[in-house]
Amino acid sequence: MKILIDIGHPAHVHQFKYTINGLKQQGHEVLVTARKKEVSLDLLDLYKIPYTVVGTYSNNNIAKIFQMFVIDLKMFILARKFHPDLLVGGVGNVYVAHVSFLLRKKCILFNDTEHGVLQDALSFPFADSIVTPSCYKKDQGPKQIRYNGYHQLTHLHPNRFTPNPSVLGEIGLSEKDPFIILRFVSWGASHDIGAQGLSLEIKRKAIREFEKYGRVLITSEKPLSEEFEKYRISVSPEKMHDLLYYAMLLYGESSTMASESAVLGTHAIFSDIAGRGYTDEEERLYGLVYNFRLDESSQEQSVEQAVKLLQDPDLRKKGKEKRERLLKDKIDVTAFMIWFIEHYPESVTIMKNNPDIQDKFK
Repeated sequence: MKILIDIGHPAHVHQFKYTINGLKQQGHEVLVTARKKEVSLDLLDLYKIPYTVVGTYSNNNIAKIFQMFVIDLKMFILARKFHPDLLVGGVGNVYVAHVSFLLRKKCILFNDTEHGVLQDALSFPFADSIVTPSCYKKDQGPKQIRYNGYHQLTHLHPNRFTPNPSVLGEIGLSEKDPFIILRFVSWGASHDIGAQGLSLEIKRKAIREFEKYGRVLITSEKPLSEEFEKYRISVSPEKMHDLLYYAMLLYGESSTMASESAVLGTHAIFSDIAGRGYTDEEERLYGLVYNFRLDESSQEQSVEQAVKLLQDPDLRKKGKEKRERLLKDKIDVTAFMIWFIEHYPESVTIMKNNPDIQDKFK
């Protein structure tokens, strides 16, 4: 089978890297296309995944509209030469949906974000299957397939990930040293239009309060103000998951990193304009994520909750115990994705008639 997989975000590299390699090992031909966003291309290079660049990410909404047509065209030309049997994309990927429709080929979208209304409207009508976690809040009709897991388990399931403590030594820490990671996002995605993140005052307060309990480290999609630069994480991006595993707490605006922390057994505080089905479930069932909105009162409460957690001397131990419960419930999502893609479209019928078949991937 010939499969085109498009990468639009660094998180997609992690989501698909093992699936890409797994499909190749099974003898399938895989073409990876990618767009320049943050460290996406750096990660693809690091994992030795060949790719072709089809565009650049922009925070400007007018530029995004223009670039959508440019990327569609570039991908269409590539795909027409490659002759894929199937096109695959992650959250917000309108391009593979459009190109698959133009080529009259099948398309699978793996989505977990409920409030990407514009992206969904531009992509779902052209896709053949929309594959979501079982906790996804919306009903997308007959195209939807639900699986019992999270996107973050594609690369952080124990079958795929083993934490490496050597990263701690790079920044002068040991496994016993307490540290807290803060994550700020750019708020430039199409589903973030009109939204702003945590206030400067709350960021300052969070740092001030958290420093009482451990070292503070910051990772940010956007430039940091000078007063925060001394907290910036200096390790390479592929080592972030090792840091998350050993951290006491993640505090910030990224749903992806909040869920990554949860599946690694690290508690997370997540603040956003809207929730996610997966972070809501990780709070409700496992107590690993605490979800807050971005009004002034909620921001204050998010810092208070973080401090309450940090006051618990057994916080790390309790997080790892909660992780074991989560992993017992969920599947190895990469194994499921490889099976679903490899057996497509028969896998759709199988999942609809017997969804419990996914239990074999636990």
